[in-house]
Order: sequence, then C-alpha cells, then structure tokens
Amino acid sequence: MSILEVIMLLCFGAAWPFSIARSWKSRSTAGKSLFFLLVLILGYLAGIANKLLYHFDAVLFLYILNVLMVSIDAILWLRNRRLEHAHAASAVV
Repeated sequence: MSILEVIMLLCFGAAWPFSIARSWKSRSTAGKSLFFLLVLILGYLAGIANKLLYHFDAVLFLYILNVLMVSIDAILWLRNRRLEHAHAASAVV
C-alpha cells in the first residue's frame, strides 16, 4: 500500500462532504461542472479497476468511498439543474 496514494485519496475525499453539503443547500449548479464530476468519476473508476486487476489492497476502499461521494455530488447537480429549469419555467409564466 502506498502511503502517498492514501494521503492523496484522503485529501481529495475530505473535500467532497463540503461540496455535497453546498450542492444540497444551494440548490444551484453555479460553480459546478457535470463534465468535471464525470471525469473525476472516470478517474476513480480507473483507480478501482487498477486495484482489482493489478494491485489489490485496502486503498480500494478509499477509491470506492470517493467515487460514491463524487457520484452523490453529480446526482445533486442533476437535481439542481432540474430545479433551476423548473424555477425558470415558472418565472416565465
């Protein structure tokens, strides 16, 4: 297990709960990019695949935790986008 990989995943992972909370409270997509979130998910999935195929160790669970948190943020982005569109449509009427 690489201690540097663990530190990287812990540092990245520490930011996601704050991002999720912000997405939940703001109900806005401002400052967020679905494309960016999807690229991060792809990167974490690549890390998971690497651990499963070549170098299985406990770090796998940090990748899984991070991909779950980014996925939650992406789902909230989709929810917020829908809310923004509903709000815009009701403002037009």
